[in-house]
Amino acid sequence: MTATKSYYTSWEELEAAIRSCSRCPLHKSRRNPVPGEGPRNAEVMFIGEAPGATEDEMGRPFVGAAGKLLTMALESAGIPRSSVYITNVVKCRPPSNREPRPEEIEACSVFLESQILLLKPRIIVTLGNVAGKKVFELGNLRWSGVTKMRGRLYTLSILGLKVVVIPTIHPAAALYNPSMRDILFNDLKNVKRVLDEISQTLTVASGDELSAPEQGGRKAKSLLDYVKRG
Repeated sequence: MTATKSYYTSWEELEAAIRSCSRCPLHKSRRNPVPGEGPRNAEVMFIGEAPGATEDEMGRPFVGAAGKLLTMALESAGIPRSSVYITNVVKCRPPSNREPRPEEIEACSVFLESQILLLKPRIIVTLGNVAGKKVFELGNLRWSGVTKMRGRLYTLSILGLKVVVIPTIHPAAALYNPSMRDILFNDLKNVKRVLDEISQTLTVASGDELSAPEQGGRKAKSLLDYVKRG
């Protein structure tokens, strides 16, 4: 399937649009919009909810207390933070760190969708309910809450791209409830396992066919066989 055309044709154009955005009232109270951060060819994309106070001050995602915990969890899983792309559903901080409103999420949709289309990630990790719900809406799959959905693998067609989606809790939840810390750390170890499996799969792949055992006259395929960049 051919990927849907991006609303923005380049990262530079996209980030300039985010920085000058006035699509919703959040632009009136923000200090700095927070487009995203990471390699523009990253295989893994992390999507959170919205910037907090530290992020609003620095213009970078996940640099406050929750971000430091996320970085620790990534390092524990063997995933360098510098190797992943990190962004939020909403690019400007909601006042008092409240949850983004539906109209704010909708106003920012064009930016998140363009980021996905430009990056073409093999894996999307959603952090918390807001990000999980938004990404699953893009994949036309019902979201049942992070408690039920977290830690599992979902192969979704998002904007014409085949993506493995792995929901987990938001790092802020683990800050407020330390008993949830192990959930975050273990889920990111699962992300690393899936990433390694994808890398191994693509290493042995030749075109669209894999050197895999025959099953019923056809080559056996896993969901990872389809997670290739178009």
